[in-house]
Amino acid sequence: MTTWVDACAADEIDQEDVVRFDHAGRTFAIYRSPEDEYFATDGLCTHEKIHLADGLVMDDTIECPKHNGRFSYKTGEARGAPVCINLRTYPVRVEGDRVMIGVGA
Repeated sequence: MTTWVDACAADEIDQEDVVRFDHAGRTFAIYRSPEDEYFATDGLCTHEKIHLADGLVMDDTIECPKHNGRFSYKTGEARGAPVCINLRTYPVRVEGDRVMIGVGA
């Protein structure tokens, strides 16, 4: 069963941007695409555990700020060295003006 958690206001995230969200000792990254859709992944790079919310968003890609490894924030797929382990992704829904992420399975 999915547990939905209120992560942030929808307007807190600009298009093609990312924000950090911490919950229950875990860090998540929440993205808003150029098409005005929302996505969520683990918030730390799989290479050296750097916060992805400090990275650069381009199209559907997040680039880690430390070594420039890249991931698809839509699928979690590792797209560029030095990262080789995919990010975990989470379901997202918007309720009113709030972004909710599903953190349980």
